Amino acid sequence: MVERATPLGADFKPGSYGDFADGIGITLSAPPSGTIVEATAWPGRERALAARVGKVVGLSLEAGAGAGAFKETGAAAFNIGPGRFLVSGRNEVLADRLIGAVPEETGTLTDLSHGRTRLRVEGARAEWVLAKLFALDFSSAAFPVTEGRATAHHDYFVQIQRTGDQRFELYVFRSFARAFVSVLRRAAEDVGYRIE
Repeated sequence: MVERATPLGADFKPGSYGDFADGIGITLSAPPSGTIVEATAWPGRERALAARVGKVVGLSLEAGAGAGAFKETGAAAFNIGPGRFLVSGRNEVLADRLIGAVPEETGTLTDLSHGRTRLRVEGARAEWVLAKLFALDFSSAAFPVTEGRATAHHDYFVQIQRTGDQRFELYVFRSFARAFVSVLRRAAEDVGYRIE
């Protein structure tokens, strides 16, 4: 099998950067994207889609706005719009499993694996750094664990899921990943960051 090359370029090297005299504020990483699929329900079939997607990834999903779920095994699904879920997992056959579970009368599936890059922002200052870039409230009360948001920073469309108290997964268009990481790194310079 051909290995997918990283779109992040040579600048995304492990190490500590910025002002880390008082410690590292966040850690940036690019976990393997695995499979990324967008599942969209036909009108009136939102609950059926949520149930079927949830069964495939082994999670309980709600069809409401912001609803999501995350497993430490790497499976994630979250609501990115009315009747729409972004589903990701380390399992390369996830797309095939979803195709088998979601009948045509329930909704559509689009494999985005080759078009998206997954980034992880984690650490005590993660909310602070992300709030610099996006007009969202990243506090745990407004953005609880498992929920997701679809937003943008200038030209960069980003889908974000909170997967831990201090951990966020960001999904960006692969063609913009290198430029977006550059912006993210600049936003993190004042808190100090580590690339893993």
